[in-house]
Amino acid sequence: MTTPRSKSPKPQNSFRKDDSKDETTFWDKIGTLGRKKRIKEVQEVQEEGKYAIDSPGNPAMADVPPEEYTLEENEERTMVEPKSYSDPKLQELMNILIDWVNDVLADHRIIVKNLEQDLYDGQVLQKLYEKLTNEKLDVPEVTQSEEGQKQKLYVVLGSVNNILGLTGYRLSQQKWSVESVHSKNLVAILHLLVSLARHFRAPIRLPENVTVNVVIVQKRDGVLKNRTVIEEITSRYDDLGMRCERDAFDTLFDHAPDKLEVVKKSLVTFVNKHLNKINMEVQDLDTQFHDGVYLTLLMGLLEGFFVPLYSFHLSPQNFEQKVHNVNVAFDLMQEIGLAAPKARPEDIVNLDLKSTLRVLYNLFTKYKNVY
Repeated sequence: MTTPRSKSPKPQNSFRKDDSKDETTFWDKIGTLGRKKRIKEVQEVQEEGKYAIDSPGNPAMADVPPEEYTLEENEERTMVEPKSYSDPKLQELMNILIDWVNDVLADHRIIVKNLEQDLYDGQVLQKLYEKLTNEKLDVPEVTQSEEGQKQKLYVVLGSVNNILGLTGYRLSQQKWSVESVHSKNLVAILHLLVSLARHFRAPIRLPENVTVNVVIVQKRDGVLKNRTVIEEITSRYDDLGMRCERDAFDTLFDHAPDKLEVVKKSLVTFVNKHLNKINMEVQDLDTQFHDGVYLTLLMGLLEGFFVPLYSFHLSPQNFEQKVHNVNVAFDLMQEIGLAAPKARPEDIVNLDLKSTLRVLYNLFTKYKNVY
């Protein structure tokens, strides 16, 4: 007579509903609960480990007391005060910048979700710079090592500083560095993105007067000392990021588009009256002044002098050369006694029509009776 074979316990993942054959015992339930608890503990440890690896420099971890830091004498570290992260205006600014970066890089299928975690290695910043300037940087596409990431950041941020005019004595005005960006310093990354958005006239509205409380920890005479400072990220700007007062062109753009077309036709007639002297003609104010060539030549025609061809680029090939041309024209305007233009050279190059019209209308009011 054979002994009845004992039934093996049901596997944990068996969820077939059969009330008539439910043989789960009390000890089976206890075992299941124990396994679930151990699985949850393992998952929590894995998440903690992943976070420790992925975000060693996250400035949000300001709950670590200053006495826990290991700093060299006079070394200084900064972090965002935790309560600043809950500021609605800061959250709004971060979300706007994230959306802007994602819009610019949509063709690359790059999706940024977190500014600190996604921008620190230079990959996204490289693509953002190349897309905004239409220039390719000579850097590796992917870099895994810390040294490689910092080398890429050095090239990218150097190019950004050049385009923003932060060279020479103005280099001290930059509020970011390779170290601060790579260490995921939110304040540095925000300053960088806000500067790029303003420079390239991003079609976004920056929240005004956004500030962040920054905790600064420094070791002096062997003792760690900390202080909190208020860092201004944005000030008061117009919709596209530049400080300015509203004028007649704002009113035309907002409320009288029909009259705006009349003004544009008058300016085209005025410009061509002089450019025709050298067999040139403008048909579209929106695009034909952005490289600064016509603007520079027009200044010479209006004042009756020859602008040396070596002083500007007759066929500009990149953004910097176009900005140089517009700067030449602006310098000529001020040399003959005109007020400094309200627009920036970068606004003209970036095809900002309102800025272009302001500059041309300023010339029209002075030279409309010149033939």
